[in-house]
Amino acid sequence: MTIAVAAAGISSFALLYAPQPVLPQLAEQYHLDPGGASLAVSVATGALAIAVLPIAALSEVVGRRPVILASVVASVVFGFLLPLAPSYPALLVLRALQGVAIAGFPGVAAAYLAERLGKAGLAAAVGAMIAGNTVGGMVGRLAAGFTAGPFGYQGALLVVAVVGLVCTVVTVLALPPGEQGTFATTFADRRRSERFRAHGKAVLAGLGAAVRKPVLLVQYAVALLAMGSFVALYNAAGFRLTGEPLNLSPAIASLVFLAYAIGSVSSATAGKLVARFGRRRSLAGALLLTIAGAALTLSDSLPMVVAGFVVLTGAFFAAHAVANGWAAAEAPENARGQVGGLYTLSYYLGSSVGGAVGATVYGHAGWTWLIVLTAAWLALAAVAVVAVVREVVAKVPCYAIAATSSPPPTGNSAGTSRSSSLKARATSRSARVSGSRREGSVTLVPETLWNASIPPGRSSATAFS
Repeated sequence: MTIAVAAAGISSFALLYAPQPVLPQLAEQYHLDPGGASLAVSVATGALAIAVLPIAALSEVVGRRPVILASVVASVVFGFLLPLAPSYPALLVLRALQGVAIAGFPGVAAAYLAERLGKAGLAAAVGAMIAGNTVGGMVGRLAAGFTAGPFGYQGALLVVAVVGLVCTVVTVLALPPGEQGTFATTFADRRRSERFRAHGKAVLAGLGAAVRKPVLLVQYAVALLAMGSFVALYNAAGFRLTGEPLNLSPAIASLVFLAYAIGSVSSATAGKLVARFGRRRSLAGALLLTIAGAALTLSDSLPMVVAGFVVLTGAFFAAHAVANGWAAAEAPENARGQVGGLYTLSYYLGSSVGGAVGATVYGHAGWTWLIVLTAAWLALAAVAVVAVVREVVAKVPCYAIAATSSPPPTGNSAGTSRSSSLKARATSRSARVSGSRREGSVTLVPETLWNASIPPGRSSATAFS
C-alpha cells in the first residue's frame, strides 16, 4: 500500500509540474510572453485548487480508493494527449482538465491512509507519500528539462507521461481497497438519509469555524502569498537562466530544480526550529530568509544565482512546513478537514495566480521587478504573522489566569498572604503570556501547543510539491 501511494504521488506531481522547465520553448513555439507561457502551469494548479474540496467531499460518498485510481488514470491520459494539442488554447484546456484529475490524489490520499492504517504505521506511510510527491515534482521537471532540447517540448511532455504511466500501473495493481463510501452503505437503507443531512450541516459548521480564527486566516494568507512568490520565481527561472547574460541550455537550466532536495531537508527540520524559537519567529524568519535568497538571484554571477535559488527554496519549504503545522495545531476539532482543505486551496490558488502574475511582471519589467514584487508579498505575509499573534496575545483577559486553590487568608496573615498571592499571580501571568508570545500561540498555556506540532522527520511542506 505504501508503495502504491508513493507511486501515485510521483505520477501526480511529475505530471502537474512537467511544463515548468519547458516554458521558454512554449513561448517560442506559440509566440508568447513569459506570462502567457506560464498559464500552462497556472491553469492546472488553479483547476486543482478549485476541484480539491469538491472531490474530497465526493470521496466521502463513493470511497477513497475509486477516487485515487480515477485520479491517476485520468491524469496520465491527459498527459499523453498534451503533446497532441493542435494549439495553445487546446493545450490549456487539457491542462485544466488534468489539474482537476490530479486533485483527486492530494485531496484524498491522507484520509485514505488514515482509514486503512489508523494510528499504527500512519506516520511512515504519510512520510512515503510525501517523499513520492517531492520526488515526483523533481523528476517531472528534470525529465522534461533534459529531454526538451533533443525532442522539443512535445517529446518532453511525452517522456513525463510515460513515467506517470509506469507509476499509475503500480498504483492500480498495488492499492488495496479502502472503506466503503457512504453511498454504498446507505443506498439500501433510506433511514440513514438523516445522517447525510446531519453530516452536511457538520461540514458547513466546520467550514465556518475554519474561517473565524484570525491565526488560521494568516496561515491561509502565508500559503497564498509564499507559494505565489515561489512559483512566480520558478516560472521565470527558465527564461532567466537560458537568456542573457547566463545563456544556459534547457538541460543545464533544469538542474536548478535539484534545489528541491534542500527543501525536503529544511521542511523535515522545521519541527526542531519551532521547538527552539517558536512558531511566530520561525515562520517570520523563514519568510524573510526567502526574501534574502531571492535577492541573491539579482546577481549576474551564476554561482550567486544558484545559491539564491538554494536559499529561497530551503527557506520557503521551512515556512510552508511551519504554517501547515500551525494551521493543523490551531484547527478546531470539528473543522480539521476544512482547515486542511482551505490551506491546500490557498496553496494552489497562490501557485496559479501568483505564478501567472509574477511571470507577466518578469516579461514586461524584468527580473529585478519580479524580485521586488515577490519580496513585497513575502514581507506582507511576515508582517501578518507578527501582527496577528501580537493582537491575539494583547486581547488575553486577566481573568483567564487560573486562580490558586489555596483557602482565603485569615487573621494577621491576610495582608502578607494576599500580597504573596498577587505576586504569584502576576508572575504566573507574565510567564504564561510571555510563553504564548514566544510560541506564537493564542492560548495562555504554551506547553499544550507542542502536542500537535510537526512529527519528527515528517515533511508536511513537501506534501504539495
